[in-house]
Amino acid sequence: MEKITFRPDGEEGVDFYVLEQTRLGGFDYILVTDTEDGDGEALILKDTSLEGAKEGVYAVVDDEEELQAVAQVFQSILEDVTLE
Repeated sequence: MEKITFRPDGEEGVDFYVLEQTRLGGFDYILVTDTEDGDGEALILKDTSLEGAKEGVYAVVDDEEELQAVAQVFQSILEDVTLE
């Protein structure tokens, strides 16, 4: 499982583990968790960086319609995962 480190606004880094990624509506999304093994908190993040940027800029998906649409895609990809 790939581990990535986010540094929000220059703060200390926070590690997440990437469970899956997808592209929907012209945007890239990643499903991440805070633990490598077992049940953990999961987030769906949207890549909001400009095309050609050296580093990615991700934001937590908080729009309910967008979240439901992307969650359905991830659930179909990962049959054994239930997103709540």
